[in-house]
Amino acid sequence: MTDRVYPRDSPQTASPHDSSELPLKLVPPSPERPIPSPGTYVIQIPKDQVYRVPPPENSRRLQQYARRKDHRSRCRACFCWLLAVISALILLAGVAAAVLYLVYRPESPKYAVESFAIKGINVSSPSPAISPAIDVTVRAENPNNKIGIYYGRDSSATVYYSDVELCNGVIPGFYQPSNNVTVLKTALTGPGIELTSSVQKALRNGEKQGKVPLKLKLKIPVKMKVGSVKTWTIAVKVRCDVTVDTLTAKAKIVSNDCDYSWKPWW
Repeated sequence: MTDRVYPRDSPQTASPHDSSELPLKLVPPSPERPIPSPGTYVIQIPKDQVYRVPPPENSRRLQQYARRKDHRSRCRACFCWLLAVISALILLAGVAAAVLYLVYRPESPKYAVESFAIKGINVSSPSPAISPAIDVTVRAENPNNKIGIYYGRDSSATVYYSDVELCNGVIPGFYQPSNNVTVLKTALTGPGIELTSSVQKALRNGEKQGKVPLKLKLKIPVKMKVGSVKTWTIAVKVRCDVTVDTLTAKAKIVSNDCDYSWKPWW
């Protein structure tokens, strides 16, 4: 039996009739890439190839945020508009006040105490109980050329020695025209007042020295008349530091200093 001759580069294969050769095992072709074992893997994909759809709850949140932002924008616009209106009103009020001041030239009224007639205070008596009565005369001057003053009836007048209230009463209401001086007389009373021994002694010493310091406090509701227009009611407070020489009906005023303040409401 003659042997077969094969080409040099070709592998030799066993003949089915050749029993001297061992049988060959078939090897499956190896793949180009190895097969990975089961497990978890991270796959990297370029961003331009990723298409993400937001969940429905994110869409609802976006709508709510958009509505909220629109509401805030409208509120901010309303606030800016309101602020602009208020600023314009303040500016107009300032201009009007400046014009009124230049036209009417307002001046402060002046007050002074002209007389104190004191009764019912006997510091030489051993009894601490007194029932003082003081007739007060107040001079009010309105120096304005074009402004009148209405003094209301709901006023109060009180006389003090130190911090002790001696008597009180009211100031009668009246109208004071421009460039006018009005003299007011009012009777103040204070029945049933108990003085301490120290206050009695101080009053006695002051009367001996001819200097008894008293305080008169007035609170009066006032309206200004500018042309034909009346203002709202303002509160005028007058404080007068008055020193008299004696505590009798013939008391003379040694010193007199009055000051006043006001509030834009009553």
